[in-house]
Formats: sequence, structure tokens, C-alpha cells
Amino acid sequence: MGDDFTLDLADEAATIEFGAAIAGVIIPNLTIYLHGDLGAGKTTLVRGLLRGLGYVGRVKSPTYTLVEPYEMLDSHSAQLDLYHFDLYRFNDDEEWEAAGFRDHFNPHSVCLIEWPEKAAQVLPEPDIEISFIIRETGRSVRVSAHTARGQQCIQHIKFK
Repeated sequence: MGDDFTLDLADEAATIEFGAAIAGVIIPNLTIYLHGDLGAGKTTLVRGLLRGLGYVGRVKSPTYTLVEPYEMLDSHSAQLDLYHFDLYRFNDDEEWEAAGFRDHFNPHSVCLIEWPEKAAQVLPEPDIEISFIIRETGRSVRVSAHTARGQQCIQHIKFK
């Protein structure tokens, strides 16, 4: 869609810093897919994003619960419901409906989804995709926008 970019992230601190940079541009009603192998930095990025929004509690991977909710204020002091999904152990599309996960995708939320390919049949299309590639030293991330809302966000990311 344009404005896509790739960044090298040297270490965990750089990944957290990049997550904080994303926090400065996210807007409600976004769906963000996070792709990458185990240990690639997906949850670390979410931790940085939450820290960038002022969250001070523990950020854990929702590997067993499938989703962790966070009530936040966005950078404009508006209510923001952030949902961090980890679908690595997701097995059944019916589980999606039964758990009410569809309701999390609404005009007041941002949904960050690790392993979105596991629920491709039930997930909405992403506004933004972030793909992690493990390098010999650090990580690379490819950031792509798939909607006008996603493009609006990524073109304003300020990261060194």
C-alpha cells in the first residue's frame, strides 16, 4: 500500500523502543498482525507498546489464555481497549465464537495478534502487519500497511 519499511533492531531494548514508537501513532479500531518464529520478539514489541502508553504492570504472553486485555488511554487521552492475542495454541474456529473474541474487534480497541495464521478463517484483515526475522545479531522487522488507517499510522512512526 506504500510507506512500508524494514528496520533492524539490535536487541531487546531496541524492540521495546520500537514498540513505544508505535504507541505514539496507534489509533482505535486497528488490527495489527505480528508474525515471527518463537522468540522473535513479538511479545517484547507489545510490552514496549504498552509501556509507551503508560502501562506499568506485568506484560505476559497470553499463550495459554489466548488473549490479555488492557484498558489504557491512547496518546490523545481517549479510552483505548488493547487486546494482545497469542494464537499459537489456537485450534478451533468454534472456540473463537464461543469465547466472544469477535467482540474485541470494535471502534474502541486495538488488537495485536501473534500467530494470526492459526485463525485466518475468523480474523478480520489486518490494518498493519509486522513481520520479525531473527538475524545473526538482533532482529529485522518488516512493517506493512494494508488499509488507509494502517498507512496513516505507520507513516508517522518516529524511530531512530
